[in-house]
Amino acid sequence: MTVNGRPTKVRRRTPPSRIFGVLAAALTFAAALAPARAQSAGPIIRDAEIEQLLRDYVRPILRVAHLSQQNIKVVIVNDRAFNAFVMDGRHIFINAGALFECKTPNEVIGVLAHETGHLADGHLMRLREQLATAQTQSVIALLLGAGAMVASARSNGGSAGVGAILAPQAVIQHSLLAYVRAQEDQADHAGVKFLNASGQSPKGMYDLFKRLSAEQLYNSRYIDPYLQTHPMPAERVSSLEALAKSSPYWEKKDSAALQLRHDLMRAKLSGFLERPETVMRRYPQSNSTLPARYARAIATYRHGDLRGAIAQIDGLIQSEPSNPYFYELKGQALLEGGRPTEAVAPLRRAVALAPTPALIQILLGQALVATGDKKNADEAIRMIRTALDREPEMPEAYNQLAMAYGRRGDLAHADLSAAQAAFARGDFKTARQLAERAKTRLPVGSPAWVRADDIATVKQPAKKLN
Repeated sequence: MTVNGRPTKVRRRTPPSRIFGVLAAALTFAAALAPARAQSAGPIIRDAEIEQLLRDYVRPILRVAHLSQQNIKVVIVNDRAFNAFVMDGRHIFINAGALFECKTPNEVIGVLAHETGHLADGHLMRLREQLATAQTQSVIALLLGAGAMVASARSNGGSAGVGAILAPQAVIQHSLLAYVRAQEDQADHAGVKFLNASGQSPKGMYDLFKRLSAEQLYNSRYIDPYLQTHPMPAERVSSLEALAKSSPYWEKKDSAALQLRHDLMRAKLSGFLERPETVMRRYPQSNSTLPARYARAIATYRHGDLRGAIAQIDGLIQSEPSNPYFYELKGQALLEGGRPTEAVAPLRRAVALAPTPALIQILLGQALVATGDKKNADEAIRMIRTALDREPEMPEAYNQLAMAYGRRGDLAHADLSAAQAAFARGDFKTARQLAERAKTRLPVGSPAWVRADDIATVKQPAKKLN
């Protein structure tokens, strides 16, 4: 895995311009769970095991929604708040906190079905249109309010103009948020439809909403219902209940195998994201289940006891010798523990077993480079280039590729790979400099020279003025 407060009774009025920006950015699953705490977007979590599980969760939903051909990816956000959202037509974002809090696969599938509802119903495009209209109305309201203020000042020096400005703004704000709440309700209904069409139960979605409703009950006492982008919890649960319970698949359960994969995912998130003492409280030594052992093994290696961690991971492999992600964990632990040569074998095994091994291939390439053995350079280059065919926007993969070419003495391709790494992370100046140097070492007109020339001649995107 790679990982690049209490509600208050007094709330500041949010400027309409900021609300427009927030609404345009995302249609969210549970936006009001922490109303008093502003959170910034955290880094993205990349993990082969969790991403594969989420692909398996969302695939039947996208199929029945006729979105299978759009290459929609589920992206994990490193944030412990419960949230999921869409920002474009190609990604569904879900917080690690949502994955951790969902107790069953069916609950996560319900979240993904809801977000797919936003994509399938074209909510993002319609919201942009609504925002454009609201912004136009806002400008007109401001102009009318300013005129009223001038007239009032001329007549008697009064302050009626302030109300003339704020009142239309409030009406526009409430109208726009009501529109978004309606979209959330539509996404709920679409989600249930997709679950039924794919032969899955909507019970997880309903149970999750009901649980979140209870947690949000205290918070909601201090929230203006019209200032929420989602229906109030009780209303939402009530609306969903009859629809969900009428499903012919209401009583359908997740398979034991899928539940185990889900529990392993939650254990993995705990092991990587929580303090070791928290992991031990959540998964005490008395708990001998596979997920508990997984969480403890991860926490052990992350906090310095490599020998103890390897012993625990070997026990996991003995329990499930065909699980690619146990081998991946062993290889990652050994690599980060300064033993890259020993990491190669388990990572090779993980690549052989994993259904989509791109991220593991990059890790294997890193281990091969770290051995310092020139004989491993060719395999490292082959592994990383294969991975980049599927994951073309990973700066770290290009960095490892540059080092592999350097080990082989191929400075031209090392420069080109370093240029691609800089370009992928947005450092266009460095990318152009490295690409220009690569061009001097590559045959003019060759495919590599053309790629270097493309990078060398690209213009840095102009900064937007706010």
